[in-house]
Amino acid sequence: MGSPVAVRPYPGTPVMTTHACDTLRCMTNPEVHAAVNALADAAATAQSDLAHTTGETRNDLLEALADALDAQADHIAEANAADMAQARADGMDEGKLDRLYFGAERVRQSAQGVRHVTTLPDPLGEIVRGSTLPNGLRLQQIRVPIGVIGMIYEARPNVTVDVASLCLKSGNAAILRGGHAAERTNAATLEVIRGTLAEHGLDPALVASVDAYGRDGATAMMQARGHIDVLVPRGGAGLIQSVVRNSTVPVIETGAGNVHIYIDRSGDPEKAIPILLNAKTQRVGVCNAAEKLLVHRDVAEGFLPVAAQALANAHVAIRADETAYRIIGQSHILDLDLAHADEQDWDTEYLALRIGIKVVDSLDEAIAHINAHSTGHTESIIAEDYSAVETFTQRIDSAVVMVNASTRFTDGGVFGFGAELGISTQKMHARGPMGLREMTTTKWIGYGTGQVRA
Repeated sequence: MGSPVAVRPYPGTPVMTTHACDTLRCMTNPEVHAAVNALADAAATAQSDLAHTTGETRNDLLEALADALDAQADHIAEANAADMAQARADGMDEGKLDRLYFGAERVRQSAQGVRHVTTLPDPLGEIVRGSTLPNGLRLQQIRVPIGVIGMIYEARPNVTVDVASLCLKSGNAAILRGGHAAERTNAATLEVIRGTLAEHGLDPALVASVDAYGRDGATAMMQARGHIDVLVPRGGAGLIQSVVRNSTVPVIETGAGNVHIYIDRSGDPEKAIPILLNAKTQRVGVCNAAEKLLVHRDVAEGFLPVAAQALANAHVAIRADETAYRIIGQSHILDLDLAHADEQDWDTEYLALRIGIKVVDSLDEAIAHINAHSTGHTESIIAEDYSAVETFTQRIDSAVVMVNASTRFTDGGVFGFGAELGISTQKMHARGPMGLREMTTTKWIGYGTGQVRA
């Protein structure tokens, strides 16, 4: 594998360990490369047919897929149980185990998400803008599918359903690498998806997996420029940055979640404590879980002991700066796991029952700290001062900003998209939760009557 190399992929993310051969110098086995290209080419052929179906046809397909997922929920859950048992034996942490879990109820929830996708407007053919030139040439910009979307993800079997439903609704094909940990679950889920496609007279090549090729399959996807149109990595910072660095295929970068909550001097503690606990503890292994708490100095003495006790009651370990450590440490809190934070803490996405706490002197300091250390995912302000709220929402440079609300709301399903491809932290056409519109591109059509350019 080569010796470990420490990399800091972009400001505000932790130093990560990758391997020297995680570069394109380590080319894929030529047979795997050819096989993955062939899968992508078959998907492209099938996608061309799908793109010309009606929205009603695609909705009927998704309704049938939802019914099939409901009917096969126990079968998928049985496969997931085997993956979960193996992951526990391999020492997977609780946060990742929570993401990996895809029991029957979660399968049925995913089926409901598929049904919700059918209720959304068909993005294909939507006129984005148009105009008529002085010479009478009529121009229209319309939405069209991207084509073949590659997805590399880990220990997230629900993503298999989300990606398939969004791709099929938006007229795209999908090539998936779901990772070793969820291999049985993904195989069982893909069996249902591909079976539904076949039953409706569509080519199962529309949704294909390279899991059989292991890591070589993922590397081949990164090298499949001209076969795969766009690649979306979804997982930890190491996975995402490996794809960003090594891919010759255009990448939409989804972000790790070093997520912050800031308690302003005007913040209402009656709102703040429930929001903090929900954001930190509801699901610790997800990218929209809070990882850092910033507290204005003017309210720190009163707020921090209450917050620390609530966190301790929820078994959350605290890593605090000097001021927060002093305030919390002298508060005689029961069952407290308190330690000094170091510089690396401010850049770390814990994905665990742990939180970093820092006391700041001002709103400006809070904003500067967040913009320096955040991964650009989601931040929240707890404040009653309208001016503070406006300043925070305008100056925070993240995909989503919440006001007096939990960061856990950053989710495509919650936003009304039915599902999501991921949370984009880039500043391109897709930012934040990616739904149907983010899975389209556009083309221009010019309608003339014989015009020629002078």
